[in-house]
Amino acid sequence: MRSTVIIQFLFAIMTVHASAQVPQTRDFMKQIGDSFNELEGNLTLYFFNALNGEPIQNGVVQMLDIGQFETDEEGKILFPIPDDPSANIPVGFRARGFVDTDFTLELEAGTLFLNRFSVSPKIDIKHVRFVLDWGEKPKDLDAHLVKRGDYHISYRDKRKLADGTAELDRDDTNGFGPETITVKKISPDAVYDYYIHDYSDRSDSKTENLSKSRAVVKVFGEGKLLHNIRVPQDGKGNVWKVLEIRKGKVVLVSNITQ
Repeated sequence: MRSTVIIQFLFAIMTVHASAQVPQTRDFMKQIGDSFNELEGNLTLYFFNALNGEPIQNGVVQMLDIGQFETDEEGKILFPIPDDPSANIPVGFRARGFVDTDFTLELEAGTLFLNRFSVSPKIDIKHVRFVLDWGEKPKDLDAHLVKRGDYHISYRDKRKLADGTAELDRDDTNGFGPETITVKKISPDAVYDYYIHDYSDRSDSKTENLSKSRAVVKVFGEGKLLHNIRVPQDGKGNVWKVLEIRKGKVVLVSNITQ
């Protein structure tokens, strides 16, 4: 009880000083608050707009056998920690203007692999959107999409063609994400590569920081969430080859290379 009171006191003091600080400080404060919530028997899950990183307010979250929740001004819900520390919880997320998103929330030792989930605003059924979220470190993970023999979308070249056939919608260099790429036209006879580069550790080809980043890639297409892919946690290297698109179909690869 005494430790809980101390945490509450420190959290209150730090919140006062954080209100005028940079976004990284606010993210740090969220982590402190999330730790406090776990002490109280709750887990925290945040939902963000994949295009601009803003919280999604008033989203409805349905968690099987747990309950229904509504996101607050931080895009946050609190839900009770399940009795099973390795539970797989089916989740449905609904919010006006966003893709209806269904996924499985996987617990590890009673906590979450990553407690943030960026959701795509509604897109044309033919479009494909890749969304990267991760933890506080490394600060700068870069998403790359290569159409072999044609274009390479990344922070170096954010848009290909004036009509935005492929575009880096959001670049993030301060940790957490989202970093988002949208493709409006997938050529059935082309091959695409989507990978993540740990730019923060670009000079260290044997780094383990990428594998420890808690990175998750979401692939939206056909008007829904198609894939929710975790970074391998046992790799050494600064490049995560996530997937390919061949004949218009997503082929999962998910390996880390040097």
